[in-house]
Amino acid sequence: MGVGVLLGAVLLTDFSAGATVGYLSTTVSSLFIDDGAINSWNMSIVAFLLLLGMMTALLTLSGGTRAFAEWAQTRIKSKRGAKLLAAFLGVFIFVDDYFNSLAVGSIARPVTDRFYVSRAKLAYILDSTAAPMCVLMPASSWGAYIITLIGGILASHGVTDYSALSAFVQLAPMNFYAVFALAMVFVVAWFQIDVGPMKKHEIQASQGRGFDEGDDDSRAKDLNDELEIDESSNGRVADLVLPIIALIFATFFFMIFTGYQVLAAEGIAFNILGAFENTDVGVSLCYGGLVGLISALVSVIRQKIPMADVAKTMWIGAKSMSGAILILLFAWSIGSVIGDMETGKYLSTLVQGNIDPTLLPMILFVLAGIMAFSTGTSWGTFGIMLPIAGDLAGATDIALMLPMLGAVLAGSVFGDHCSPISDTTILSSTGARCHHIDHVSTQLPYALSVAFVSIIGFLILGITDSLPVAFMAATITFILVCVFLSWLSRRPKGTIANA
Repeated sequence: MGVGVLLGAVLLTDFSAGATVGYLSTTVSSLFIDDGAINSWNMSIVAFLLLLGMMTALLTLSGGTRAFAEWAQTRIKSKRGAKLLAAFLGVFIFVDDYFNSLAVGSIARPVTDRFYVSRAKLAYILDSTAAPMCVLMPASSWGAYIITLIGGILASHGVTDYSALSAFVQLAPMNFYAVFALAMVFVVAWFQIDVGPMKKHEIQASQGRGFDEGDDDSRAKDLNDELEIDESSNGRVADLVLPIIALIFATFFFMIFTGYQVLAAEGIAFNILGAFENTDVGVSLCYGGLVGLISALVSVIRQKIPMADVAKTMWIGAKSMSGAILILLFAWSIGSVIGDMETGKYLSTLVQGNIDPTLLPMILFVLAGIMAFSTGTSWGTFGIMLPIAGDLAGATDIALMLPMLGAVLAGSVFGDHCSPISDTTILSSTGARCHHIDHVSTQLPYALSVAFVSIIGFLILGITDSLPVAFMAATITFILVCVFLSWLSRRPKGTIANA
């Protein structure tokens, strides 16, 4: 990413060394200071990561993670159950993708580690239940943002047959990638489908390797050894569960509250959807993280753990997030450079020309996927491609408005899911404590398989203009793909290598 930022800066400044240095200085400083004020969004996310790092370290110190893992072992009897636990938690915590990846990771990791589920598999589960779930739910930061964009598109084209919220609800089953990415998680967890690099990581995990951020055989460590934290022997399940619940409810409350403040300032009557449309996600995450940290502090104070150990543990937890924060800073920098180079606008011109309208949903899915992969942001792709899709539908066939919008949503999530510079991908690696590139490479075969299913679905949707027919075709394709992957995962190792 650093090389990408440097090359982009050189190209933007016509190979001028002085201008390149100036541009890089401005770009980096804008990560922290924006228009003369603190960049509240970036700094809020950084602060949330630090708070969550300190909180998870305290959960380890309190013995809560050990107690929960021991409790789960009495309820969860298999590796399959451990993976399903992570998957179900990912589905039910849908408020925000950042929060989903990090919070579910902190809860599920002790359990999946005890059952020798690889960190790469956990990262895949986190990533495949974060954005796909958020993009389907209207009561989430993603849903509110998308509904706002759709409302403007419908108004600009004079569409009054349905409201923005109604359109969003109708778009959910058209988002083939999100729907089948979620389905793939449960199929993979239940049937133990390991293909490509994932098979290697699962074999290593079954041998007790791959459970820290080191290399080779030094990976066989527990979380407390990894962070150099001595777990309390007096921990209870509540010492883990209550801080996590406090984190979830506090984050949800502050998302509504910050949205309510905006509505009140504009003289608009309060409603849940309006609150989510106007919420400040970064600030809400910070407040939620602070409440979670305080709850974790209560647990260790109750056990009368020396404050020196508590302070040391909090420092260790904050330091554990340094790698993720550094990668995020580079990801934000390269995103800014890509925006200045107008990569998105260039990619959007690829759909111009004489194209059969029935092919546009499929083409928009692929193009949105390429754009999101290149830029590392689904939200940025939404902002660019949704209006373009609306304009294309208005200029060709207004009946294809929703299929085209659905294709953009699905393609954006697909590209974001695969991109190594995506915030969500990075935070899924962080939540699972998995090597980032390991996560990207291991989940790629599953993501590409679901993308193939989506392409078939959007092709049929464009041709037939029938969602039931398209969804049925996508479902049949999904079943066939799962059967193929299951067969592939059970082939001998040498055969797979040759394939």
